Amino acid sequence: MTPPSVADPVLTMTGFARALRAEGVAADGTRLATAVEALRFVDPLDAEQVYWAGRLSLCGEPDDLPRYDAVFDAWFRGRLPARPAARAPAPAGQVLELRPLGSADADAESEEASEQLPTAASDAELLRHRDVRGLSDDERAEINELITLLAPRVGSRPTRRRRPAGRDRIDVSRTVRAMLRDGGEPAALARFRRRRKPRRLVLLLDVSGSMSPYADILLRFGHAAVRVAPAGTEVFTVSTRLTRITRQLRARDAELALAAAGTAIPDWSGGTRLGEGLQAFLDLWGQRGTARRAVVLIASDGWERGDAALLGDQMARLARLAHRVIWVNPHRGKDGFAPVTSGMVAALPYIDDLLAGHTLDALHTLADVIAHA
Repeated sequence: MTPPSVADPVLTMTGFARALRAEGVAADGTRLATAVEALRFVDPLDAEQVYWAGRLSLCGEPDDLPRYDAVFDAWFRGRLPARPAARAPAPAGQVLELRPLGSADADAESEEASEQLPTAASDAELLRHRDVRGLSDDERAEINELITLLAPRVGSRPTRRRRPAGRDRIDVSRTVRAMLRDGGEPAALARFRRRRKPRRLVLLLDVSGSMSPYADILLRFGHAAVRVAPAGTEVFTVSTRLTRITRQLRARDAELALAAAGTAIPDWSGGTRLGEGLQAFLDLWGQRGTARRAVVLIASDGWERGDAALLGDQMARLARLAHRVIWVNPHRGKDGFAPVTSGMVAALPYIDDLLAGHTLDALHTLADVIAHA
């Protein structure tokens, strides 16, 4: 029998969840993200552990259980009670396709599946690097499911508040208070260290006409960011005006969140006035604290219809407030790209990172940059 092939756990679970939805199981993006996370804590060679990890995360009601069992048997080609003794351990984070029970028909099905699964994984890997502008509806739906698994979480920062610690700087005030309580007798030295708190992540997404092919995946990226850190993430859209959509994106289901955001955005596919929108953000939100020491991400192609000098002035103002400014241009990763549009020329001196945003792989890179900002 052909040995089982190794597949990316994200791709494996994504295909499995899609098969479950086709049978009526509500295995949405949120449940899928939970299932992928659960695979980190089970033995990927033990079919029973993989079975329960998926069943507990992907099923939502008793009627789902018989459908789940049937799809699991068809998708993974059977279940093994324990790890095969003669097989080398799989690399961390990988899930093996499970062997069938030893019938002749099952052997034939397994050989056919072992040919199909690598092909599907290869196609999905190619899909990660394709420009979303040219994707079909089915391909875009698959990309949307993978975006829900992203976790663009920003790091932490030190604050002025202190907490007791055993090895850091001496806390003079606490030490003196302890001595006064003891009548001036020497006391043990109290020490402190700075408290840390998560940095705020702010996303300003251009939804003008020139950005319409990429606005959907960028909004989904914003939804993923709000989902993992709802208290520390703010999302705004910019076209002819500034619109805050953080509240709309707090819905757990991505489709419901994007539908609510679409209703709230009055200037979808309008013109591009980044300077005016950024000025409104700084006046109403950023200067009052939202942008202070935050990681600010601006997603736009830089086709400024307004005053480019105003955009430059506001970018300089933003750079003084923010911890890091990241600019995502969907054309950044394409051949022949040069930041020559008026908006890009005005903003470039104040940008810390200029990244692409036209593929799923580019969004993974963006999430990594945010995490290490």
